[in-house]
Amino acid sequence: MTAQRFLYGPDSAQWAELYLPTEPAVAGVVVVIHGGYWRSAYAADLGAPLARDLAAHGVAAWNLEYRRVGNGGGWPTTFLDVAAGIDALTQAAADHGLDLGKVVLLGHSAGGQLAVWAAGRSLFPAEAVGADPAVEVSGVVSQSGLLNLGEAQQLGLSNHAVDLLMGPNVALGDPMAALPLPVPILAVHAMNDADVPASQSESYVAAAVEAGGDARLIRVPGDHFDLIDVRSESYASCRELVLGLLRPA
Repeated sequence: MTAQRFLYGPDSAQWAELYLPTEPAVAGVVVVIHGGYWRSAYAADLGAPLARDLAAHGVAAWNLEYRRVGNGGGWPTTFLDVAAGIDALTQAAADHGLDLGKVVLLGHSAGGQLAVWAAGRSLFPAEAVGADPAVEVSGVVSQSGLLNLGEAQQLGLSNHAVDLLMGPNVALGDPMAALPLPVPILAVHAMNDADVPASQSESYVAAAVEAGGDARLIRVPGDHFDLIDVRSESYASCRELVLGLLRPA
């Protein structure tokens, strides 16, 4: 399956690749946002198998790359890239007739945090990073996402990755500080995840529900990387959740 690359900025990391289904089965687009604790050592090749699999199941997939810590990323660059990369779907939609009526974000690990952050952009004040989205998000499937940055910072996860990403601006990117969101958030967490504590999803969902949001915790078997192994049961569950968000109610 051949993907078409779109550039959304001049940097070598500002691109996304569009995977189109040969036989569309579900209207809408899935944006795949890879993880890697926001570090440049990890790239969008992590998301490419997921995008191919989603296209094979009848939905257009947008595998998004962005600048990370170590190649120009951090606050606010990483977040500006994710916002611009999602908004660049308007160009792809014009070229390929994509239906942007439903756009679901699928984010793994750090990508889950970025996806949930992006889902709140329509509520941001005009001066905020990522405000005024050109593409509206319909829902998020977070795969063992880092959804509580304050806790992740306190725990020093992955050699203090939150400090490296955010500096003193943790609250500005913390999903816990932007509740409730206007779209459903499905927080999938692997039961044997040794990389991201289950409390990251558990605490977020509890706070979101208490605030009146539409959030749900789904526990699946396997470890952190089973979630992005397209042969695994845990990934199959994530795929079905994505397709469920895209299908008509």
